[in-house]
Amino acid sequence: MCTLEKRGNIFILTLTGSGEHRLNPSLLDAIESALHQIRAENSAPSALVTTSEGKFFSNGYDLAWAKSAGPESSGDRLRLMSSKLKSLVANLVSLPMPTIAAVTGHASAGGYILALSHDYILMRKDRGFLYMSELDIDLVIPPWFMAVVHCKIGSPIARRDVVLRAKKLTAREAVEYGVIDSAHDSAGETVAAAIRFGEELTRRKWDGNVYGEIRMRLLSEVLAATGLEDTEEQVNTTRSRL
Repeated sequence: MCTLEKRGNIFILTLTGSGEHRLNPSLLDAIESALHQIRAENSAPSALVTTSEGKFFSNGYDLAWAKSAGPESSGDRLRLMSSKLKSLVANLVSLPMPTIAAVTGHASAGGYILALSHDYILMRKDRGFLYMSELDIDLVIPPWFMAVVHCKIGSPIARRDVVLRAKKLTAREAVEYGVIDSAHDSAGETVAAAIRFGEELTRRKWDGNVYGEIRMRLLSEVLAATGLEDTEEQVNTTRSRL
């Protein structure tokens, strides 16, 4: 599922394996567990780097797992994944340290939201794209996803193209749109750059609790949205497309 390593003051959370890193309850729980471990072990100014193995950073919710439950129970599974991803995003927003997503593969839908929930995004430019796929698969983007997009993508044109064109952004395009912070030549260079940047940030010796509180105020719209329950209409619309 995922591993957690600490190098000096940098925590490195890696989604392991060659699969799509679909956001099913098992993976979401594993990431949450890693974040709880980080909170428990954090004692000095630190930073988190989240990355992945294989071709995907994350390909979003595990819709096949939801569909496999059948019409009567698929909605419950969708709610469960949504609830757990909301909890994970809220946890990242309140984490008492800077967070960096080192995106070394495709990040789609919920996987895109996971990347955006970090303070910084670095991405490899030889492979992978950022893709809000909902429009292309006839799904309505949940309101809380839109809250993340609104808070983390500053340009109205970029937001339009991300959600109303379902544009697949390469690393170079994402830099131009202001969606990511930098693009790098390979997966290894992306992770190495993220670690170097994390080390640069830790040298500022910020108080982690102060950092987390400021971020929570900056992203109060996201926290408010993650606290809302999905409506029956939202769940039923998604379920009908499975």
